[in-house]
Amino acid sequence: MKREHVGILQMVACAMLWSIAGIFMKLLPWNGFAVAGIRSLIAGTTIGIYMALIRCPFRLNRRTVIAGLFAGLTYTCFTMANKLTTAANAIVLQFTSPVFILVFSALLYHQKIRKGDVAVVLTVLAGITLFFLDQLGPSTIAGNFVAIAAGMFMAGMYMTIGNLPQEERYSAVVVGQAVAFLIGLPFILTTKPLLTPVTVGCILVLGVFQLGISYILYVHAAASCPALACCLLGAVEPLLNPVWVMIFDGETPGPFALIGGLIVIIAVTAWCIWDGKQKETQPASP
Repeated sequence: MKREHVGILQMVACAMLWSIAGIFMKLLPWNGFAVAGIRSLIAGTTIGIYMALIRCPFRLNRRTVIAGLFAGLTYTCFTMANKLTTAANAIVLQFTSPVFILVFSALLYHQKIRKGDVAVVLTVLAGITLFFLDQLGPSTIAGNFVAIAAGMFMAGMYMTIGNLPQEERYSAVVVGQAVAFLIGLPFILTTKPLLTPVTVGCILVLGVFQLGISYILYVHAAASCPALACCLLGAVEPLLNPVWVMIFDGETPGPFALIGGLIVIIAVTAWCIWDGKQKETQPASP
């Protein structure tokens, strides 16, 4: 198989592992910060063992620390959003990260905003608005905002980790796991999560597979799979995540959230395709 095809398969496997987060988080009766902290402790250990096996040195520098901070805040906010709102809301609102990348690129790097960029931002904002017209309650509203924050931090994570050499990407992810663990540590100590065969099994699946092995696959996929393909294949996550939760937990999104989610997913996916075509037609720099 061609290297690019292997990368595509790795990205599909990665997105499918990402998609199981909601169901196992819903099954855990723990505090959200505690879930995020223990999950990241296990994931960081998993990635650290893999780095040792492939003899990838750990790099701690300004670049990996900044990227790790964004990653750790992403992991924590996403976990808390799953505890406060529906799994569908949490994952779809986090999927707005490409829109935040556009905004940050314009504000920080003075990147030119095209008409297509403006269209996707407005469309996604319209989709997000629908989430706040459905299943209104203090917890749900707070969860929606936390999920949007997860999308914002994820944009920062993609922008920083994407610019790192491959050998530093693993280090940045491990730093991110350490950040999430340190945030969750006070809640782990004070709430003392109940350990049963079910809870231990759930957190091991989340730590080893959903966050640990998935990010190993992602780093490998990003090295050979085109960025556009990675983004499009990543859409598998927000499509499958609510399905698993609906099947195994019975949680279903409301009608407005369902419509808003479809708008966000279609808008972001369509923009990725359009953006990729625009870059292909741009003349090469002399």
